[in-house]
Amino acid sequence: MASRPILTAVAWPYANGPRHIGHVAGFGVPSDVFSRYHRMAGDQVLMVSGTDEHGTPILVQADAEGVGPRELADRYNRVIAEDLQGLGLAYDLFTRTTTRNHAAVVQELFLGLYRNGYIQARPSKGAISPSTGRTLPDRYIEGTCPHCGYDGARGDQCDNCGRQLDPTDLIKPRSKINGEVPQFVETEHLFLDLPAFSEALGGWLQSRTNWRPNVLAFSTNLLPDLKPRAISRDIDWGVPIPLDGWRDRADKRLYVWFDAVIGYLSASVEWARRRGEPDAWRQWWQSPDASSYYFMGKDNVVFHTVIWPSLLLGYAGHGSRGGTPGQLGELSLPTEVVSSEFLTMEGRKFSSSRRVVIYVRDVLERYGPDPLRYHLTIAGPENQDTDFTWAEFVRRNNEELVAAWGNLVNRTISMTAKNLGAIPERGALLDVDHAVLARAEAGFSEVGDLLAKSRQKAAVGKAMEVVFAANKYLSDTEPWKLRTADPDRMATVLHVALQVVDDAKALLTPFLPHAAQKVHQQLGREGTWSSMPELVEVDEEGGPPYPILTGDHDAASATWRRVPIVPGTPLSAPTPIFAKLDPSVVDDELGRLKEQAG
Repeated sequence: MASRPILTAVAWPYANGPRHIGHVAGFGVPSDVFSRYHRMAGDQVLMVSGTDEHGTPILVQADAEGVGPRELADRYNRVIAEDLQGLGLAYDLFTRTTTRNHAAVVQELFLGLYRNGYIQARPSKGAISPSTGRTLPDRYIEGTCPHCGYDGARGDQCDNCGRQLDPTDLIKPRSKINGEVPQFVETEHLFLDLPAFSEALGGWLQSRTNWRPNVLAFSTNLLPDLKPRAISRDIDWGVPIPLDGWRDRADKRLYVWFDAVIGYLSASVEWARRRGEPDAWRQWWQSPDASSYYFMGKDNVVFHTVIWPSLLLGYAGHGSRGGTPGQLGELSLPTEVVSSEFLTMEGRKFSSSRRVVIYVRDVLERYGPDPLRYHLTIAGPENQDTDFTWAEFVRRNNEELVAAWGNLVNRTISMTAKNLGAIPERGALLDVDHAVLARAEAGFSEVGDLLAKSRQKAAVGKAMEVVFAANKYLSDTEPWKLRTADPDRMATVLHVALQVVDDAKALLTPFLPHAAQKVHQQLGREGTWSSMPELVEVDEEGGPPYPILTGDHDAASATWRRVPIVPGTPLSAPTPIFAKLDPSVVDDELGRLKEQAG
């Protein structure tokens, strides 16, 4: 298959605190597995995201910590970037929404929509906190849904029936911050005319035949109830509104949901500018052969299957009001929205406020990145809600990573290094040799086909089948008994086993990139096999520095095919690539959870 541009658009983590493993189970690990596979397959991948830093939640957390919103955003932007680097998420650019570049791109899309008639000002009722006088975002108000009676519907939508809501629609509305009843006051806001895109969205969604059924059904069911949606808020922390009568007002900003989804485009533009090729982003946004895949948790689906496509359609003039494209030109709609379900923890919903949480940084410090990546892939919430338990985490680490994959690497390389000192030549192959080699080589098409369809749980299972087959091959052939009886046959068996180890390394690279690099080196190969993100300090025209994640990921040698091992390559005694966990880890972690919950 010819190389093609692939945009991996990763949901933007909110910069009001460190991220927990439930977050990265939805947006982080799946997007990186996908991107690493496509890079190995030869595609031109652009993986972008950043921290989402505007809106009332930032102000609320800043007040709680006694700092200003920018100081808070700076702090957690760095924490999140460091954690995602530690997890090995190979972004081409992980940036932030408080850049001048982002504001400029957001304002350009706003003006394009406004010129085409899809944004109008109108009076409305805004929710205010009686105790603080501050605007309450729709998502910070909950109550009973007037349509299905679900108690816990948010002010923007009901997660039970999926209908779009306004806070004034809710029965018995209350603030999620402090439980008080919000005060609704008359104000003026700018509204996006979502109903003007209903027909265009319907036609587009009908063409999305390969989407996960739950995502497609949920999105299609929203179309009959679309209503104009406010895109401005009474707040002083956000992107200014670029209209006369609005731009100089300190109390009006663009709503955070509007500016955040545009981040995929603004990050692509920033990436191109940092490369010194300001139009390079267009290859992923305007080429007819380009594809774009958006990764997130299911609570973000509406913003990526309805809101973001509507912004793109309206900017190009493809809604019911017509219009002409803005200066950026026509921009491609998502090829697929890859949504994960929810991850719970020990039977409870993740909640930072209730301290039911496992932060990414804590897991990385205690157990390293690959065991977490593996568990979130093979036991994660790909197409249904799943529960993270420490017992299962320890079991999979010990039985699958240590005893199966780690042991295969260790005993194969150890036997070869001890008995031969280098990769041996192979002699005549028997049926058992041909069978295991064929099984490993078939993995590239089997696992690759699954990864291309974002069926990552099945894909990693297929890759591990190659590991199990290789372990069985060694048990059946018993090379340790052949050193004296038939040294040529021993050399052939070890050659075959080493080739299958190298194949399995490649198949597991998208899931276990850190371990893959170690195996690559232990097999006597040089250079970078699986690239890692770099944390780089940058600024905007002399402004304060901030960290971004980036990297020259195309320079890595990882490839999605068998690479023949080279006889004569020296091998030395390997070191373990995974650490066995003591069963006491389960009690220790449950104890920590109980202690932090108070």
